[in-house]
Amino acid sequence: MKKMTVVLAAIFALSASTSSFAATDHSGHGGGSHDKGHGGHQGDIAHEEVVDGVKATFKVMSMKEHMKAMNMEMPKDMKETHHIAVEFKDAKSGKALIVGDVKIKVQNPDKSDQSNDLMGMQGHFGADFDLSKKGKYGVMCKFQLKDGKIRSAKFWYTVK
Repeated sequence: MKKMTVVLAAIFALSASTSSFAATDHSGHGGGSHDKGHGGHQGDIAHEEVVDGVKATFKVMSMKEHMKAMNMEMPKDMKETHHIAVEFKDAKSGKALIVGDVKIKVQNPDKSDQSNDLMGMQGHFGADFDLSKKGKYGVMCKFQLKDGKIRSAKFWYTVK
């Protein structure tokens, strides 16, 4: 596990330039689908792609929406404003892939960044981020699932 963390950290360090993002702009709030049936998880579908036989579906939701979906109160001292969730499925069979190590690095509109290891939760991986500033966020995800391959996905997410 520690070796994987070191490998992911090195990969993130090499992939931090803004020119490496996909050139797609996905509008944030109001531009996506609120699919409550997608794995039981709400939120805008911010990006979907198939990487080496794995379909990755990324959703972004406000912490308020996320906490409400879990029937929990919003903590008063919480600085994170959004939850990013990703579901992985075998592209051919559609079978959920729920075992692995997943890390997301977000480049903020001011070019600073934040990183989180995503936890496995009820069929998806997720973590909380501070997307409080309006603008374009670069989202870079590195993941290693049960098959041992290291894969990555990148996209832009705009907060209006």
